[in-house]
Amino acid sequence: MKLKLLFISIVLMQQLQAQSYKKIHAKAIVVDTHNDILMKAADKGMVFDKDLTGKTLSDLTRWKKGGLDVQIFSVYCDGDAKNPYAFANREMDSLDAVAARNPDKIVKVASYAEMIKAVQQHKIAAMFGVEGGHMIEDDLGKLEALYKRGARYLTLTHNIAPSWATSAADETTNPNLPHKGLTDFGKQVVQKMNQLGMIIDVSHVGEQTFWDVIKLTTKPIMASHSCVYNLTPHRRNLKDDQIKAIAKNGGVIQLNFNPGFIDSSFGRKEIAFLKKHAAENDSLMKAGLGDFYSMDYLYQKYTEETNAMRPPLSMLIDHIDYIVKLVGVDYVGLGSDFDGINITPQQLDDVTSYPLITKALVEKGYSKKDITKILGGNFLRVLKANEAK
Repeated sequence: MKLKLLFISIVLMQQLQAQSYKKIHAKAIVVDTHNDILMKAADKGMVFDKDLTGKTLSDLTRWKKGGLDVQIFSVYCDGDAKNPYAFANREMDSLDAVAARNPDKIVKVASYAEMIKAVQQHKIAAMFGVEGGHMIEDDLGKLEALYKRGARYLTLTHNIAPSWATSAADETTNPNLPHKGLTDFGKQVVQKMNQLGMIIDVSHVGEQTFWDVIKLTTKPIMASHSCVYNLTPHRRNLKDDQIKAIAKNGGVIQLNFNPGFIDSSFGRKEIAFLKKHAAENDSLMKAGLGDFYSMDYLYQKYTEETNAMRPPLSMLIDHIDYIVKLVGVDYVGLGSDFDGINITPQQLDDVTSYPLITKALVEKGYSKKDITKILGGNFLRVLKANEAK
C-alpha cells in the first residue's frame, strides 16, 4: 500500500511539474536572438512559411509550436563575398515577403513597444541582426540604411572580419595582423550604433575588439550567440572577465546551441567523424556544396553516428548555470543559431523544442521570475536600454 501511495505521489508531482513548465513557457516572452533561416532562403530557396520539417530546423508553423514570441533573423554572407550589402538586402526581402503573406502570424517590428504589441496580438515579432560588419561595406550610411530596414543589432565581425575590427579567428590564427581591435573607423561604427539605438553584438569578435568596445560604448551590448569559455574553451566563447564586463555594462549573453560551443569533447568527435567520411566530404566539396552544406548532408545521412555525438541538453543548462553563478540571472538568454548549425544537442531537435529548456530550468530549481528573464526578459531590457536617448 505504501509503495502504491509513493508511486501515485511521484506521478502527481511529475504531472504538476509538467503543467508548471508549460504555463511558465506560455506566459513568458520567449526570444531567440539568432536564427539563420534567411541564409537557407537565399542559398537554397527555402520558403519558410511552408512546412520545412526534415529540410530545416525552422519554419513559421514550428516557431509557433515552440512557443517562440520574438525571432531575430540573422542576415549573413561570407566575409569574402562580393557585394555583401546587396546580399543583406536580398535576405531581408525574404523575411519581408513572408511577413506580407502572413500578417496574422508574423510582423516585422522596429522597437520594444512594437514588439510588445505584436506579442500581445499572438504574432511572432521579427527583427534583423546583421552578422558581420563587412556587410556595411565601410559605409556608415549603409549601416543606417540597414537599421532603417529593421536591423537591431550588428555583429561587428564574422570569422573573416572587415578592415576596421579584428575577429576571434583573426586574433587567434593570424600572427601578422596589421592591427588588433577597432580602428578609428571601427570606433565610429560603435558610436553610430549607440546613436541609432542599434545593439553592438560581440559574438565572433576578438578579445582586443571586445575590450575596445567595452571602453567605448555608452549602451548595453550583447553576445547574440556565444557560450562560456571556461566550460568549453572555444575561441568563440567568452572568458570570465568578459562575462563580468558584459554584466557590468548591463548587457546580455545569448547562449548558442552549437555542440562545439557547449561540449568540450565535441571537437574531437567531429574530427573523427570527418576523418571517417573524408572521401565523401571531398567529393561533396568538389561538387561545390561548400563546408556548411557538406557537413549538413553528412550529418543527416549518418544519423546514428550523429546522434551519438550530440551532447545532452544538460550541458547547455550548465552554461546558463555558470553565468548565473558568476554574475547573476540578469545577463543570460538564448541565441540558438538554429539553421546556422548542422547538429544540435539532444532533445533540441528543432524550434519546437524551446519548452524543453524551460522544463530543464524548472527541474534545476529556477524560479518562474528567473526563467522568464532567461527566456527573453533580459534581452528585452537590453533592447529597451539601447533605444533610450
